[in-house]
Amino acid sequence: MIGPSGCGKTSFLYYLNRLTDLIPNSLVYGNVWLGDFNILHPKTDTIALRRRIGMVLHKPNPFPFSIWKNITFPLKEHGIIECRKINGIVERVLKNVKLWDEVKDRLTASVLRLSGGQKQRLCIARTLALAPEIILMDEPCSALDPISSRVVEDLIASLRGKYTVAIVTHNQAQARRIADYSNVRWHIYKLQEMSNS
Repeated sequence: MIGPSGCGKTSFLYYLNRLTDLIPNSLVYGNVWLGDFNILHPKTDTIALRRRIGMVLHKPNPFPFSIWKNITFPLKEHGIIECRKINGIVERVLKNVKLWDEVKDRLTASVLRLSGGQKQRLCIARTLALAPEIILMDEPCSALDPISSRVVEDLIASLRGKYTVAIVTHNQAQARRIADYSNVRWHIYKLQEMSNS
């Protein structure tokens, strides 16, 4: 999704992940269906929803823990506690984001030692750890330098066919590089129409 600032792109992603629930006085109306599951239903279990719909924010937001704990924390929160299974997931997702070779010898080190691009790939790995059906990305490259942006773009492209990925970006060239389908005018028109209603 692309469009001008303030037209509702990020808000739309927040609706899909129910992060709007955390905003005081925020009201969302209507229905959003994931198969036969209504995301916006008042009785929806948001913890279970966020396991199915992962989110990566525009600024890398790793937890202030070790690299290892950033991946294992959400796993344990969702009841995955078997050590062998956790070890396998950590290695698999770090390999998926091309971070394993860079950090495998320092998994207990603080995330503060990582570069911006590495932190963003770690956040993507943390999202992948729960095997979501959908990944929402809110300008995942906006806080990164051009080299790190390219690495993250390549990573996003590698997720094609494995996950449904919805990305918000201001960068039309990036949208063309990573999207399966891009119709810039239609997206801008629809987002403006949504923000006006």
